[in-house]
Amino acid sequence: MSKRSRGNFFEDFTIGATLRHAAPRTIHGGDLSVYIGATGDRRPLHSSTEYAKSLGFRREVVHDLLAFHVVFGKSVSDISLNAVANLGYADLRFLEPVYPGDTLCSVSEIIGLRETSSGKNGVVYVKTWGLNQKDREVLSFNRWVLVNKRDPSTTMGVSEVPNLPKEIAVADLPVPSELQLARVHDLQWATGGQAFWEDYKVGETIHHDGGMTLEESDHMQLTRLVQNTAKVHFNQHAQATSRFGKRLIYGGHIISVAHALSFDGLENVLCMAGWNGGSHANPTFAGDTIYASSEILASEPLPAPHDGLGALRIRMLAFKNADPSQEDIAIRAADGKYDPHVVLDLDYWALMPRSAN
Repeated sequence: MSKRSRGNFFEDFTIGATLRHAAPRTIHGGDLSVYIGATGDRRPLHSSTEYAKSLGFRREVVHDLLAFHVVFGKSVSDISLNAVANLGYADLRFLEPVYPGDTLCSVSEIIGLRETSSGKNGVVYVKTWGLNQKDREVLSFNRWVLVNKRDPSTTMGVSEVPNLPKEIAVADLPVPSELQLARVHDLQWATGGQAFWEDYKVGETIHHDGGMTLEESDHMQLTRLVQNTAKVHFNQHAQATSRFGKRLIYGGHIISVAHALSFDGLENVLCMAGWNGGSHANPTFAGDTIYASSEILASEPLPAPHDGLGALRIRMLAFKNADPSQEDIAIRAADGKYDPHVVLDLDYWALMPRSAN
């Protein structure tokens, strides 16, 4: 019996299989600090114990995206260790707050398989759940990933693509049960933002100020932090003979950097409630500079008992080596392909307090 694992290849997956992933992860306060150091995130709910307690939470809350990365990272060794690239997401829901001290683990189900036309690899569709130490679901998501075959000459003849939801209905958006809004406007100074839910208009685009150049150390720090073991991120010796000749930046790192940049202009967003869908449009590498913009796609009030909140549907775009505030970038070309500068296209719901007036 071999004592080492090479991970699963496309031929190893079967629809309906359930995988309980190894290496549960207890999140500590130090992890929150490392996340801030790697991404530059400034949201006070995740960095200030007193601000979080003033909104009804027990203490500072683990960033939605850090919790996602940890749950995602658990699944890599079984799902995407031999991936070419992670392609997209659908129906991601942040179901409960995660706190320092919570232990997260992951469970996945294979929900679809599609062999590519080249025959060298295939797309694996998977649903993953993140569970805490009480076996409660804290988040869930669907993703699809391009995975290499062990033997490229093998023909699988499989093409079963799941019918995934296109969006999350506003009525189904999860709202943290602890959240209390009585003091949110008194503490507006903590975010520095002047705009609340009513101030954002459908069709408005915010080009967030500044850009962030990706360093190998930043990307490697975050990817190791969440125990993501995908070979395309770590092994330059192996990647030297790959299509790009170098390591890929973890796509989740791009999501976090873009979200951190979006604080400027969306300061009073309290949390992500869910993702309708998302795509990693083009690869990124160390040395690329990331810029971000947000387009308001929809604006919906939440019903009682959460009527002090509004939901903004936001299209968050990340660009490499092109500033959308200075350059006119066509997101897609006439053939439907993304512009080479576009690296992320994420459609998500954010929760924001309504105006006090």
